[in-house]
Amino acid sequence: MKAAQFSQFGGPEVLEIVDIPQPHPASGQIRIAVRAAGVNASDWKKRQGLMDQELPQTMGYEAAGIVDELGEDVTGVAIGDRVFGFSGGGSAQAESAVLDYYAPIPSSLDFAAAAALPAVVETAARGLDQLGVGDGSTVLINGASGSVGSAAVQLAVARGARVVGTGSPGTHDYLRTLGAEPVAYGDQMTELVRAVAPDGVDLALDVAGSGVLPELIDLTGSPDQVITMADFSGAQEYGVRFSRGDSGRAIYALAQVGSLIESGKFSLPIGQTFPLAEVAEAHRVGESGRVRGKLVLLID
Repeated sequence: MKAAQFSQFGGPEVLEIVDIPQPHPASGQIRIAVRAAGVNASDWKKRQGLMDQELPQTMGYEAAGIVDELGEDVTGVAIGDRVFGFSGGGSAQAESAVLDYYAPIPSSLDFAAAAALPAVVETAARGLDQLGVGDGSTVLINGASGSVGSAAVQLAVARGARVVGTGSPGTHDYLRTLGAEPVAYGDQMTELVRAVAPDGVDLALDVAGSGVLPELIDLTGSPDQVITMADFSGAQEYGVRFSRGDSGRAIYALAQVGSLIESGKFSLPIGQTFPLAEVAEAHRVGESGRVRGKLVLLID
């Protein structure tokens, strides 16, 4: 089968489409004929040698497609079902992929929209869980207009929280449609947040890594009320929790987001799609930061 792979670390040009053996699911896993696969920042970090050091490496941790093989002890899914989910083996950008965790694709979504969901939904839900965001909370989301930020806004609103979201002025109308009260980031961010929330905020989630942890601590009153998903050095400096997947993942969110989508309470914009053969270009676009929304590879 065709799959995205690299045999040396470097820029997007090291990516190749190669033939590798078709995988088979182990117990509890399923295999899908991949129709779309998400592209994430972790992909180019992996390609740059910032993660695993072995070579060669295949690419991709999230995909959507049609179930074509079941592992032992798998229930609740059948050959031919449309599903989306995570490939723990990191080989989702391929014609076939084994999924460890999966959920049915909501009927209103195509494969590209479904493939964009897993990493964003899990990351956002994990951050909200670790903060304890719930009904009656007031939460500030720094970087609210990006993929993870917009997912976090919508999931927090669905939990009954009041959401204040930072973003550039051009994103404010979009943030309002998600249910957030928008404020601009920058030197006046603290004052702008206090203008809409005079008593401050209960909790803060940083998904932008823009160096605002001191301000978030000031607004919430304690580093214990702040989580960052994008500023590891800042978390160490200011005593803020850094959210990692290895501390427990919010896999349950894959199944729960479907009902929100079908009820019109959750959506995730696709920034751009590419055929699998153009995976290197997808990396270039993603690293440039020019496109808002998820990048997705399409597999025929």
